[in-house]
Amino acid sequence: MSDPRHLIVVDAANVIGSRANGWWKDRAGAARRLLSDVAELTTRLPESTEITVVLEGAARAAVDGAEPSAPRMKVVLAEGSGDDKIVDVVAETDSHEQITVVTADRELRTRVEDYGAESVGPGWLWRQLD
Repeated sequence: MSDPRHLIVVDAANVIGSRANGWWKDRAGAARRLLSDVAELTTRLPESTEITVVLEGAARAAVDGAEPSAPRMKVVLAEGSGDDKIVDVVAETDSHEQITVVTADRELRTRVEDYGAESVGPGWLWRQLD
């Protein structure tokens, strides 16, 4: 029996902002570091797990027109609100049995739970990455 398909959607702004490590001095650089760490994480997760990272604002420059390549990782650039884009990603997903959104944003958690997603805080992802 195969593992159920799992999608993890990362609110990059919220995750990056959860650590006071100077990210505000270089938002694109902080996003690049997160993408690199998440790309490495995908190699340790079951093949049935995919990760979508949503970037907004200045952090979008982290990809400079080219998405980083990693197995089972997708980067989505939000033209406007990152939260709205995350809700869109969750609402449009129909091929995964489980969806987990990584954010501490209470309003966003409520919005994605309306679509059957669960939510976890940024600490959960940092523990996976450390």
